[in-house]
Amino acid sequence: MEKLYSIQEVSQLLGMSRDTLRYYDRIGIVSPFREDNRYRRYSKSDLIALMNIQIMQFADFSLDEIKGKFSFPKAENIDPAYCEEVARFIDAKNAETRKKIDHLEKVSLLLSLAAETLRDFNNESDQRLTEFVRELYRDIRNKEPTISREGCDEHED
Repeated sequence: MEKLYSIQEVSQLLGMSRDTLRYYDRIGIVSPFREDNRYRRYSKSDLIALMNIQIMQFADFSLDEIKGKFSFPKAENIDPAYCEEVARFIDAKNAETRKKIDHLEKVSLLLSLAAETLRDFNNESDQRLTEFVRELYRDIRNKEPTISREGCDEHED
């Protein structure tokens, strides 16, 4: 017979609050077995699902994304089509994360250059900062959507 865990045991094992576990049950992310007394009893499979949820949250997936895309099936019941769909979703999230990293690296460099310029203000440090800001501005302008002139003629005075 498989060991079942109480909500308190799961909370201690995984470092999750009991309120979080109750919330996950309420929204249907992980719904443990209920005894006759209505106490929640978590299986090993539930613990693995909860650990996967923690990992996904660490990877910056929202609960809505987790609930919508991840069903954490048992290993023997995995559908290859489901795996491919989830893999594409994870790839898209990874691409989004890479864009954020690139952006944050530029922000970090900008802040470092600004601090360096303020600490040792001279023409050379000021010029480096100015050039970097110009480059950032070009990147920002290139990402802005262009406005089509189509249909604008009727709005001209």
